[in-house]
Amino acid sequence: MKKRSRDVFFVITLVSLTGGFGASAHAQTHASGSNEVQKVVAVATYATGTFEVKLDPLGQEDKAEGSTLGRMSIDKQFHGDLEATAKGEMLTAVTDVKGSAAYVAIERITGTLNGRKGSFVLQHSGTMSSSAHQQTVTVVPDSGTGELVGISGEMTGKIADGKHYYDLDYTLPAAQQ
Repeated sequence: MKKRSRDVFFVITLVSLTGGFGASAHAQTHASGSNEVQKVVAVATYATGTFEVKLDPLGQEDKAEGSTLGRMSIDKQFHGDLEATAKGEMLTAVTDVKGSAAYVAIERITGTLNGRKGSFVLQHSGTMSSSAHQQTVTVVPDSGTGELVGISGEMTGKIADGKHYYDLDYTLPAAQQ
């Protein structure tokens, strides 16, 4: 995302953590079983790098009227700010119209993100036609483990000169920074 988009993303994340514009700059949550108030601040961070991806068909494709349905395994290797591997599955629908398709996918990423070890899950959703492409890749809430507990964010990707690139805009609780 561009800087302005990252700033908007940070504000939206912070607003959602604080319960709205009327809350203070800190999110307040009650600790379970007590009246103690914990303060949590989310800090926006950015990661970028490259990745390799291997997709393998799983099972048979189903040719329904107007589309071919498929299922694939996902194996990725990330480099850069995210040094990790990913495993997942993808469901696809390719229509009879050239250039039109859709996919959904779930993948677990395990490794090190800007020096912090752990894992998290990404949810993908995308559609394309001959005139437009739309893709959303979101960190699944509460999927972070290890030093990545509390992670939230979005990932974008691009392909240039045959190489895959990622940009991950994410937040972690300040205690994790």
